[in-house]
Amino acid sequence: MILLVDNYDSFTYNLAHMIAEQGAEVVVRRNDEIDADEAERLRPSHLVVSPGPGRPSGSGNTLEIVKRLSRWPTLGVCLGHQAIVQAFGGEVGAARVLVHGKATTVRTDGRGLFRDLPEEFEAGRYHSLAATRIPDALEVAATAADGEIMAVRHRDLPVHGVQFHPESVLTPVGPQLIRNFLEAGTSASWGAAGGAGPEGTVLQGTGPESTVPSAASGVSGAGLRPAGADAGQGGEA
Repeated sequence: MILLVDNYDSFTYNLAHMIAEQGAEVVVRRNDEIDADEAERLRPSHLVVSPGPGRPSGSGNTLEIVKRLSRWPTLGVCLGHQAIVQAFGGEVGAARVLVHGKATTVRTDGRGLFRDLPEEFEAGRYHSLAATRIPDALEVAATAADGEIMAVRHRDLPVHGVQFHPESVLTPVGPQLIRNFLEAGTSASWGAAGGAGPEGTVLQGTGPESTVPSAASGVSGAGLRPAGADAGQGGEA
């Protein structure tokens, strides 16, 4: 089961849809409806942190969850990426250029999330904030032509962040990137501490949530948008 922390973003269910299409079940919980204790009790196989408006420090329990579940395979997208940078001691500030719904070229190091992908690809960006200082625990995994940091990874833990949106129609390699994350997260080399529940089940937490079954079961969930439907994302992330 994949736990997807929703930072109140219009892209969250597009991201959930893309993950479910890889055969995984997804539980979506809003950032103020779940805390780190409950996230840990759910024992997801992977943690995904969604985009969202504003800054990581104003996004409910997101930073707390990222810190507590750092041994779990984790992927942060846009604001989720910024939350990873901040959680490990880095800094987030104004981006060099505000971009919203723009495809730009991303150049990667070809490792981790980016294995078997082109060294350069187009990716959709929607942000006015960016990582401005990377802590020692993280390393830069991708950059944009304008010099903005587009991805980071932890040096020792299975934690990755991408500033661009893999779920956007502007990012053609998005499904493969998500597949790489899910597959790598189950390998011994990633050292995942979180255990999955029984195959084919969704572990329920308390409070409001949406469950997105795997594609094999048919995708459903409250507020689910059609796959590939790009909606505008507000705020600063």
